Amino acid sequence: MRGVMEPKARGLRQMSLLDAAPAAAGAAAPAFDPAQPLASRMRPESLDEVVGQKHLLGEGRALRRMIEEDRVPSMILWGPPGVGKTTIANVIAKCTKAEFVPYSAVTSGIKELKDLMARAEQARRLGIRTVLFVDEIHRFNKAQQDAFLPYVEQGSVTLVGATTENPSFEVNSALLSRCKVFVLEALPEDEAVRLLRRALESPKGFGGVPVRVDDATLHRIALNANGDARLSLNTLEAAVANARVDEAGVRVVDEAVLADLVDRKALLYDKGGEEHYNVISALHKSMRNSDPDAALYWLARMLEAGEDPLYVARRCIRFASEDVGLADPNALLLANAVWDACHNIGMPECNCALAQIVVYLSLAPKSNALDVAYHRVAADAQARMAEPVPLQIRNAPTRLMKELDYGKGYAYAHDTDEKIARMSCLPDSLAGRRYYEPAGLGAEARMKARLAAVRDWREGRTDVPPFSTPAFGAPPKP
Repeated sequence: MRGVMEPKARGLRQMSLLDAAPAAAGAAAPAFDPAQPLASRMRPESLDEVVGQKHLLGEGRALRRMIEEDRVPSMILWGPPGVGKTTIANVIAKCTKAEFVPYSAVTSGIKELKDLMARAEQARRLGIRTVLFVDEIHRFNKAQQDAFLPYVEQGSVTLVGATTENPSFEVNSALLSRCKVFVLEALPEDEAVRLLRRALESPKGFGGVPVRVDDATLHRIALNANGDARLSLNTLEAAVANARVDEAGVRVVDEAVLADLVDRKALLYDKGGEEHYNVISALHKSMRNSDPDAALYWLARMLEAGEDPLYVARRCIRFASEDVGLADPNALLLANAVWDACHNIGMPECNCALAQIVVYLSLAPKSNALDVAYHRVAADAQARMAEPVPLQIRNAPTRLMKELDYGKGYAYAHDTDEKIARMSCLPDSLAGRRYYEPAGLGAEARMKARLAAVRDWREGRTDVPPFSTPAFGAPPKP
């Protein structure tokens, strides 16, 4: 296989091995700039050259037909970095008979946008369509995105936006409703390897200099890039530039060269973005489903990508009450202990403590009875009038309060033989209302039996005092 070195400084301009390679007699100058990065030189120019995204660009697929028939609608291309969003826009530019205008949310402002839209409207009146490609559309604020609306609505422009962020959160709903969303996927490993092989053989890529790269090395490059085509090509370009040259003049890219370039896998994770919430959701739901293996995997995905361990520890504390609750009261104690450990020693030492609580919570008996009970109470508190506290359970520290019957009828539970009173503690409109219903798993089975005994006695269904039952912790009879 053949390849090209990374550009090197030579005089005042960047040179590459493509410049050094002898041109065939009478050969035309290359139709690309050899000083460009490999990823730019290898950007596909037709649909057939696009690697991956078969669910969108395969034969007969909707997006492919739209591009081939030059009837592209306003759309949002959503996907992780390096999966072909800009590539698809470039292919649209080459296929459409409309005026194609690239526009960057990073380098342009609202004034340039309005000027561009005015020109597009003039062109529409002359029968000329305009396709506007907006890279990183999520970087526009609400006011800037609103500027697109009337022009997209009246057909002055066909908007093609690209974003790595979830458009449900980052694109105005009014604009989003006028666009078709296409979801792009990370490149599968075999597709990324195919792209690397093409780069090694293409005249635009590594066709000018002998290069030897074995399949295992190509697969490692692809795996490390984690579905990012641009990162795959950048890594290969750097590897070729730093490769050793053997006696035959062949540049050899092997494990030793790659080890200096690839420190660790590039995990797709954004601590403030959608993937952050996707992964913590996966961790939470794996623990809820009593799957410690999956829970450990998602934990590692977060920690290895640089997540704050205290964030994970806080989520575990919440889980200990929300999903385990009184089925295992020790879960909350251990979760708090792990939070302390993470706070005191930090990463990477606290990874084992987090693994401990994640496995413990995964295997603990589960009960969401506390969470359900609180939401029932909160719903009543919000929906009903805030009734006065019943007189019998009001505090009466002053003479006036006693004269107003504050505390009248209060039964001190410790003074009763049963150590419990039949006094109601809820407002009259909620008397008899039940919120907490134990699930009966783990330690909550005892709670369930205790609660049933209390309710039976308080509501007069039995004369057996609750504390005298084994479920209520009564001492065994001699």
